[in-house]
Amino acid sequence: MAPPTEVDRSAPVVSEHRIEIDAPRDEVWRLHCDVNAWPTWQSDIKEASLDQDLTPGASFSWSTYGMAITSTVYDVQQGTRILWGGDANGITGIHEWTFADSPTGVRVTTTESFAGAPVEADVSNMQALLDQSLTAWLQQLKTAAEAR
Repeated sequence: MAPPTEVDRSAPVVSEHRIEIDAPRDEVWRLHCDVNAWPTWQSDIKEASLDQDLTPGASFSWSTYGMAITSTVYDVQQGTRILWGGDANGITGIHEWTFADSPTGVRVTTTESFAGAPVEADVSNMQALLDQSLTAWLQQLKTAAEAR
């Protein structure tokens, strides 16, 4: 089976959020793609480990909200887009991040789809949880990037 090329727009839960960051795009990209450093600036992530280059097919492990996750990178367009995903606790997540220059620095957009039995059993709660998680991640990325 071929890896996904985008989030699953037909999933029960799809969340998309964006933020403007007053920092150069390449710096924000490097910060975001340094998986091993995520716990230093992203308080919702307790551990993260990548022991290879962040390229398609690479896998990394991380934990957030009590879930241990292994994600596989599906696509990387250097400096502008990364797509990864995986399964955890019966939930299939596909997560896309895009980075575009803006008048004040960079606009970061994150889109994620959630599918699976736990999602279908409680769509409204899962939607709220994913929305909260993504907005917090974006805000923490902004705070970390603008502090540099």
